[in-house]
Amino acid sequence: MLTRRATFRLYPTAAQEQQLFEWRRLHGYLYNAALTDRRDMYQRWDISVDYFGQQNCLPQFKQNWPEFKALGSHTLQATLKRVDLAFQGFFKGLRGHPRFKSIRHYSGWTYPCKAGWKALTDGEHGQLQLSNLGSIKMRGEVRSWEEPTTCTIVYRHGQWYASITVKCTPVRECGTGAIGLDLGCKDAVTFSTGKKISKPEFIAAGDVALKQASKALRRKRGPNRKQGVKPSKRWVKAQRHKSKLQRKVTRQRQDWLHQITSDIVSRNSLIVGEQLNVRDMTRKARKGKRKRQKAGLNRSILSVGFATIGQMLSYKAAEAGGFYLESPTRKLKPTQRCALCWELTPKSLSDRVHVCSNAMCQHTADRDVNAAQVNLKWARGQELSSLYVESASATDCEGTALGGSADLKQVPRSMKQLAARKRAKSQAEQDGNPVLLEAG
Repeated sequence: MLTRRATFRLYPTAAQEQQLFEWRRLHGYLYNAALTDRRDMYQRWDISVDYFGQQNCLPQFKQNWPEFKALGSHTLQATLKRVDLAFQGFFKGLRGHPRFKSIRHYSGWTYPCKAGWKALTDGEHGQLQLSNLGSIKMRGEVRSWEEPTTCTIVYRHGQWYASITVKCTPVRECGTGAIGLDLGCKDAVTFSTGKKISKPEFIAAGDVALKQASKALRRKRGPNRKQGVKPSKRWVKAQRHKSKLQRKVTRQRQDWLHQITSDIVSRNSLIVGEQLNVRDMTRKARKGKRKRQKAGLNRSILSVGFATIGQMLSYKAAEAGGFYLESPTRKLKPTQRCALCWELTPKSLSDRVHVCSNAMCQHTADRDVNAAQVNLKWARGQELSSLYVESASATDCEGTALGGSADLKQVPRSMKQLAARKRAKSQAEQDGNPVLLEAG
């Protein structure tokens, strides 16, 4: 069984919403108190406080502060664990030193087990029961719903949400084809078949609207904490309008990405992309290194969602019983390599057509289509020699995720085929008739 997350919109009554705000405030106080305890114990007495030490203090803490008893022990432990994870990330060098959380902007709290809450739904709308609060109406719909495990209550943008993790066995249709992908800024996705998916129009329209909203925001009096200046009401209103536009574009992008990735998985059992370090690709330019051009390129990369496409294809292909692979971009160099003869042809970003430098090949194709074909050929493990070479030999592509230089015909295209192949092989060995089994 797999773990999936489902998010539902909550509609509490006025009394329930007041209680939710109070609980959120108490969890924020506990987070800051645990952070203060760790900091003071280390700075004053050189004592390191861990999660278990703070967890053992919870019974005495609730006796001194009775209002925390209604929250439940598991939720308080989850808040302390949140502090512990923040310090672990700091000690490993993954993030900065944990900071105090503003109570007004504290996100929410978590029920780490099945105690204290219950979801009365079959995956489509329903109610959420919380201890010491009652039932809250919720709206939402998920593809697979079986066994809920944890629940996180979140307050975001003036609305309450319940984020529930579910253990389930998702079912998704999978095709029998094989396709390679190449991601870009102008054409979001280019397929090895020559088909291209352009960047949707709503992204450009959203950029224009956000630019206008940002310009209007700069004309208002903003906050300045150092000088003690509070924002004007017009600035607050303009800031809310800008945030609303950003959320709208984000939702549209997520919906678009889900549509195209689901369509790709429904048609193909083997999908091949490329390894992209999006974090390094979107770093700020150094001083004097054309900052404005680099900032525009970063926005284009992030607006398409390079990293999100790979993540969606990965888990959706796994649900459907297919394979999603990523070619080693730095070693393979798909944009420079020829899909026919495997020859490297250096190109600049302005060269949008691939013309092979091999005099015996002279393969000409669209640059992105050729790169997608190279990715697919790498995954299939085909012979890398061209038709002009007299003695062709099979080439072992380094880093092949299918287990070496195996041809696609010898590799099962889905988990069902893989299981059937293993059962047939085991039965043949028991009968004493070893045969060469091929997956269709």
